[in-house]
Amino acid sequence: MKRMITIFLAVILATGLAGCTSSEDNKKKEEQLVVATTIAQIADIVKNVGGEHVKVEALMGPGTDPHLYQAAQGDIKKLTEADVIFYNGLHLEGKMNEIFKKVNEQKPTYAVAESIPKEKLKKSGDKLHDPHVWFDISLWIYAVEKVEEGLATADPAHKEEFKANSQQYIERLKKLDEYGKKQMAQIPKESRVLVTAHDAFGYFGDAYGLEVMGLQGLSTDSEYGVKDVQSLVKTLADRNIKAIFIESSISDRSINAVVQGSENRGHEVKVGGELYSDAMGEEGTETGTYEGMFKHNIDTIVNALK
Repeated sequence: MKRMITIFLAVILATGLAGCTSSEDNKKKEEQLVVATTIAQIADIVKNVGGEHVKVEALMGPGTDPHLYQAAQGDIKKLTEADVIFYNGLHLEGKMNEIFKKVNEQKPTYAVAESIPKEKLKKSGDKLHDPHVWFDISLWIYAVEKVEEGLATADPAHKEEFKANSQQYIERLKKLDEYGKKQMAQIPKESRVLVTAHDAFGYFGDAYGLEVMGLQGLSTDSEYGVKDVQSLVKTLADRNIKAIFIESSISDRSINAVVQGSENRGHEVKVGGELYSDAMGEEGTETGTYEGMFKHNIDTIVNALK
């Protein structure tokens, strides 16, 4: 009998503790800031800086092209329910600009890339700026600091924690930058040419000493034609470039056309691998984080060109 009572009390105690834990977890969830972002690169910042105090909803998942993205009804719901919104800006999410203007009237909405000093941004031919700033870690740190500022404003009680998390994250990014420079040094100078489907890697090229060529312009919304393919094929042959790269968020049709055109010209060029440009990998994988995605790109480029 005593044994039965002991077991019964143990069950009640365990159930009670589980109930307390569940209640505490629910309370934490209720106290979390609900944060909506556009691209996953920004969501990754929010997760690292906000920690357990944020619930993050990224509108654009793996394989999504932000240049062409149009908000769905579910996205509007996420933006409406969010406490804070972070997006890239610099016209990356070109088809959502009006939405952000309207929602900014109701809640804090931050264009993180627009916190970067203008003189540090690359200009495009149409007087706009290249929005792919996450490919230069020294610039992306400005975005981290903007997220920290936005979260601290929305949740001042955890301001110091956000600051500590931000500093730790920035230190990791600086080490990643050092890794990139060390790895890129392995590529012979004459081979430091990065050819991709669209011109997303300009900042990356500047940061690591690569000449960058894209078949399309800064936005995938721009068109390319036969002359563009022929011009790039001629450049590849003239400079004896051996590898070009596809992108995870863009059809490989354009790059395949370049490969075929090179073969027709008698110049062999291979696809050096898949790079992550405007989108990251699947959540829960290494390339589903900014650091993992960035390292993957470095290693893929180096392995193909060295």
